[in-house]
Amino acid sequence: MMLPRTLKTVTPGNALIVAKNAAAGAARIIMRHYGKTLQVDEKHRHDFVTEIDRQSEAFIIQTIRRAFPGHEILAEESGTHERPGPYRWIVDPLDGTTNYIHGIPFFAISIALEINGQIAAALVYEPVRQEWFTATADHGAFLNGRRIHVSGVADSAYSVLATGFPFRDYSKVDSYMKLFKFFMLNSSGIRRPGSAALDLCYLACGRFDGFWELNLSPWDVAAGSLIIKEAGGTVTDFRGGTEYIYSGTIVGSNSRIHSWMLDAIRNHFE
Repeated sequence: MMLPRTLKTVTPGNALIVAKNAAAGAARIIMRHYGKTLQVDEKHRHDFVTEIDRQSEAFIIQTIRRAFPGHEILAEESGTHERPGPYRWIVDPLDGTTNYIHGIPFFAISIALEINGQIAAALVYEPVRQEWFTATADHGAFLNGRRIHVSGVADSAYSVLATGFPFRDYSKVDSYMKLFKFFMLNSSGIRRPGSAALDLCYLACGRFDGFWELNLSPWDVAAGSLIIKEAGGTVTDFRGGTEYIYSGTIVGSNSRIHSWMLDAIRNHFE
């Protein structure tokens, strides 16, 4: 898995190896402190960060920098590390921090490489179950090395959906609950596990059939969105467009129920 410290050639394949090395080291930090008392700071209302988030991010950035010193990095805790050029890494060192703080085993590391504005390589690692979700553009999506595909559910009444509550900004909570009610009454169930990165991966491997959320950041969705697309699914923003990484809204599905989800958003979300 290991590559030379500095790489002159960038491919989605060797970028994925670097991402795996970074995630493996970060996961050791995360799991070493899992279940222990942590120092917790509140970045914004209901938006928490621990010293483990910061340590995980520092390790990931250090690993990327060794291999690709000229690449830009956008990371959740430290912001943008600017470098001119076509390459940008998008990093969430611990997605699901609230779960992690409370000992709920649903959190992940998310790393993606964007080349010329398009996600080319993606990795989401869930260290409790040791599940590696990976994808490179036009080469499929995988879970622990095995090819994965979205579900074949075509009837929305039998679909299982996932979402995340808009905890950072409650200005649209009434519209959100109106939409939530519609999906609750017209599907077979809704789940809210607490990690958007993992929700997207669960959709990619057929555990969920659809996902929607608003007020998300690029590091929440960059990796998972490519994994869904490479697994045969569809990802858009709430308007059905392609700005789901930077717009803050995202709809993912197994493709078969995507139009139904977008219609519901248009009719029930203001």
